[in-house]
Amino acid sequence: MPEFVVGDDAFLLGGRPVRLLSGALHYFRVHEGLWRHRLGMLRAMGLNCVETYVPWNRHEPSPGRARDVGELGRFLDAAREAGLYAIVRPGPYICAEWDNGGLPAWLTGRLGARVRTRDEEFVRAAERWLALVAEQVVGRQVDRGGPVVLVQVENEYGSYGSDRVYLRRLVERLRALGVTVPLITSDGPEEHMLSGGTVPGALATVNFGSGAREAFAALRRHQERGPLMCTEFWCGWFTHWGGEEAARDAREAAGVLEEILGLGASVNIYMAHGGSNFGGWAGANRAGDDFRGALRPMVTSYDYDAPIDEFGRPTEKFRAFRRVLSRYAEGPLPAVPPTPPVLRAPVVAHPAGWAPLGEVMDALGGPEERGPVPPSFEDLGVDRGVVRYRFTVPGPRRAYPLWVAGLRDVAVASVDGVRVAVLDDARDPAPIGEVAGPAEVELWVESLGRVNYGPRLGEPKGVTGGLLHERQYVHEVAARGLRLDALEEPGAMEAVGWRPAGAAGGDPGLYRASCAVAGAGDAVLELPGWVRGFVWVNGFCLGRYWGRGPQRALYVPGPVLREGDNELLVLECEGAGEPVLRLSPAA
Repeated sequence: MPEFVVGDDAFLLGGRPVRLLSGALHYFRVHEGLWRHRLGMLRAMGLNCVETYVPWNRHEPSPGRARDVGELGRFLDAAREAGLYAIVRPGPYICAEWDNGGLPAWLTGRLGARVRTRDEEFVRAAERWLALVAEQVVGRQVDRGGPVVLVQVENEYGSYGSDRVYLRRLVERLRALGVTVPLITSDGPEEHMLSGGTVPGALATVNFGSGAREAFAALRRHQERGPLMCTEFWCGWFTHWGGEEAARDAREAAGVLEEILGLGASVNIYMAHGGSNFGGWAGANRAGDDFRGALRPMVTSYDYDAPIDEFGRPTEKFRAFRRVLSRYAEGPLPAVPPTPPVLRAPVVAHPAGWAPLGEVMDALGGPEERGPVPPSFEDLGVDRGVVRYRFTVPGPRRAYPLWVAGLRDVAVASVDGVRVAVLDDARDPAPIGEVAGPAEVELWVESLGRVNYGPRLGEPKGVTGGLLHERQYVHEVAARGLRLDALEEPGAMEAVGWRPAGAAGGDPGLYRASCAVAGAGDAVLELPGWVRGFVWVNGFCLGRYWGRGPQRALYVPGPVLREGDNELLVLECEGAGEPVLRLSPAA
């Protein structure tokens, strides 16, 4: 098989120059039943390559317990069948607006700032992870008849650190595992990023959304030879809850793509198709240049204003990019695949069963821990989900202000069984109100997504400071966690004690509904008046909904639905709205 190598000014396959026209498409953000369609859309846009990250935390939910890493291999096989090369970006850190930047919470909770360094405990865990990835990648490299032409080392490391020993360890490990295709790094086109994030043995590339000529000039000052490549051409952007939906003008973005290609560079369009943050895996940012501001969690949609929208449909940006890319294609572009079928007719579902949050925790939660100070989500082994904290304010004592210090991220607080406040991290400490002792205090805390970029990466979730009455810590706390995964375990729903939904009165809890579908296909799910929580359709977690917007409906991939009866589960964390769920055709 021909080798894929780095030449002085171009990539070479069997000695022949090759320009990579790539598009980002993350297999974990697209239902597997739709991979073939989305890859066909990339080909029709004029691309010859697909790029994907690989999220460590999704595939190793607890130490040493791998979960379906073969999904990556199946995706690479689908890419080869679609006639596409592939770029694999396994991290260990990936950013990707993904929870914790892809790093496992069980590791960051223990190591803190030692992650992404030469720290031996972190490196050993990262090397084990890369070995799992290599099992799927090595035999699928282009020189073995597969699609993989590039593998990335770390990700935008120059935006975070400068531990070159750590980067060299990753290069050595990948080569020892059998990766023979070129290795790359990708960083912003600034001197400190390029000097901090590059490493001998890996081709340096740059990421940007505009200013291609200036970006490549910065790269050439750092690396005199080798192909020019933009590994992330940001053609859109991401969206936060409570913010505005991202948008970028199609003609302007196409003009930058034309500039990149006109300079002879290879490109990876980020994103070609964004997909969805299924499973509650969306990440978050911290506001402010110092990363000390309020948490800004990502919405469930990862549409990204990409040329192929969340539903797999071509947009005006797709057509503009196709016109540019057609001028660099080796022949006529394939026809645009038809859009997948959509749900034939709207369906309304009414919850029939309900279980209070406390009873769901008792049935499906992890073991309760007791101690003097509140444990974090990471201490309790909760990556995504909620934690219930119980404190006793001693007494007798008169009323004093009660505060939660270091709250991450949102909590529903009750005192002596009466809900008194919904708190977030806008103020720290967060005020509950005046409380006299003795009193029983309960906090239901939800993570809204871990920080995925910057120095706050890996910060813990939960009550990270403590409960303060006046200025005195309230010691002694009982804490128990409920992982989202627990609701997907076999027999989980049979373990829950269901009541008629009419008894709920709009309270938080787990709601169960069913609906009959004729003509299954892509759909959207609306939850009018519901406040904040997660939805499952036939056991598939669509992700988080939140009444604050701007996202108002969740995408339901057609393969998730089935003809006849379908089961819907809603974990409402704050308060249910209308007793109705609306399933509509994706339009």
